[in-house]
Amino acid sequence: MLLVESGSRSIQEKAIEVIRRVYPECEQIDVLTCYAGSPSGVNGRIYRVSDYTAPEARDKFFAQLKAAGYPAIGILCTAEPIMTKWKFAVAARMPAKLMVINENADFFWCDRGNWKMLGTFVLFRAGLTGASAAPTLARLLLLPLTAAYLLAYAGAVHFRRMLRS
Repeated sequence: MLLVESGSRSIQEKAIEVIRRVYPECEQIDVLTCYAGSPSGVNGRIYRVSDYTAPEARDKFFAQLKAAGYPAIGILCTAEPIMTKWKFAVAARMPAKLMVINENADFFWCDRGNWKMLGTFVLFRAGLTGASAAPTLARLLLLPLTAAYLLAYAGAVHFRRMLRS
């Protein structure tokens, strides 16, 4: 299994414990990380994103991951903006079953059987559940009007400046 450490190290270590308890047949866990050192409980390879900064290196890296034939990938989806591009790239480019892990080290598989849970998870992360739903929707609806007003104002200011000169 490959785990993408796109969250706090403590959450990753807790997730490794839970995965080992729930799936004892998961013998080797490899980690893709941006942190120094390795999380406890990892007995596999540590990939560091700092080693793959060039586009050619990233292409070779993804080819290497595909060749490794990981059956499953676990991605931390905490509310922290850590390795966001990497987790989406790994999820999109790897032909493996995807496990979504939240900040409590709870997880679910990203498949058709869990589509309701996945929808709830996405709505919660987008701020569209509970009391925060109404203000978020209002901001989304007012965004085009605000942008149009600002563009019109900027156009008027530049037009007046052009008339004066």
